[in-house]
This record gives sequence, C-alpha cells and structure tokens, in this order.
Amino acid sequence: MRLQTLWEARWIFATSLLLTAGPALISGRFALPGALIILYTFYFFRDPDRVAPEEQEAVLAAADGVIADIVEIDETEVTHTRMKRVAIFLSVFDVHTNRAPIAGKVVYSERHVGRFLDARHPDATRLNECRTWGFENGPSTVVVRQITGAIARRIVAWSRVGDSLKKGERFGMIRFGSRTEVYLPMHAVIAVRVGDRVQGGATIIARL
Repeated sequence: MRLQTLWEARWIFATSLLLTAGPALISGRFALPGALIILYTFYFFRDPDRVAPEEQEAVLAAADGVIADIVEIDETEVTHTRMKRVAIFLSVFDVHTNRAPIAGKVVYSERHVGRFLDARHPDATRLNECRTWGFENGPSTVVVRQITGAIARRIVAWSRVGDSLKKGERFGMIRFGSRTEVYLPMHAVIAVRVGDRVQGGATIIARL
C-alpha cells in the first residue's frame, strides 16, 4: 500500500473509525458495518506496482478498467486536432490510480468544474467535472482526460506542468467509479477492442 494513495482516504478512515468505535462498546456485532467500510477502503485505495513494457512505440492504458469506446473525435483543448479516443470505464472495484501512457513532459493540466453524471452516461465526457492532461514526447502528444462520475467526485493531481514522467508513472487518481480517456494521434495503431479489460501502466492500448 502506498502512503500517498492511502492519504487520499484519510477522512474516510477517520469517519469509519468513529462509526466503528462507538458501536463496538455496545456489541461487536454493531461494529461490523464500520469494519467492512474500513476493509473496503483499504481495498479500493490499493495501488500495486506495475512494470511498463519496454517497447518504445507502445502507448499504455492510463487506468485500470474496461474499454468503453474507441472513436475518432476532435480534441479541442490541447492539440486542437482530430484524434483517436480510447475510453476506459473504471468500476468501484478497479484500481483508480492514473498512469502516464507515454514517457514525456507534462505540458498541460487543467481542471474543469461540471456535473456528476454516471460515468457511463453518454453526456458524462462533455458535462462532468474533469481534468485534462497533455503529455509530450518529441513530435507526439497524448492527451488524457480524468472524468468524475456519480460516486467519484474528486480528482487528485500528483503531477504538474513541467514534470517529466516515465511511461507508466503515476500522475493522479480518481476516487471511486469513473472514466479515463486517452486521446491519440491519428497515426496511432489501436491495439485493443471495446470490452477488453486493461491495466493502467501495463496494458498496451496502441502503438505510435
């Protein structure tokens, strides 16, 4: 367990301990719900180490989850060009740490306030609160968008503009169910299909 990741759950742990300690004085049975919340919080905030593939042209998944859609779309915030978007849906059972899809410099990071629709809603990518990142490596720029959901309402940024990250290195997380989108140059060759399960920092989703 990484302390940096667990620190994001500090208020959940504190509240759960209060809900557990009081009832435990009456009966151990009454403490069970709070104890289960604590155990699930440890489970949700797990943050395993991953070994990134050494293949230079590979673009990695930025999050754990299931490929929700693959489309061509105009990216209007960072590159202002047509790009291929690979969207990943994260359930409440997935690891929620986000990882750099390519090695390079963070050239853009901007938070946008918005709504908290279910991450599977067709308008979530357009209306929900999110944070957009730009990663640049030579001539290639890859954009990642962290999108909140109905339950996931907090995006945590661990990196900032100017940081140089290794491929697969952690740059932030989204708390609870959510959606992470990776925008790729049009020349990228997609290596996954809708419905595939991927691991952030480990699964190759495309090649440049």
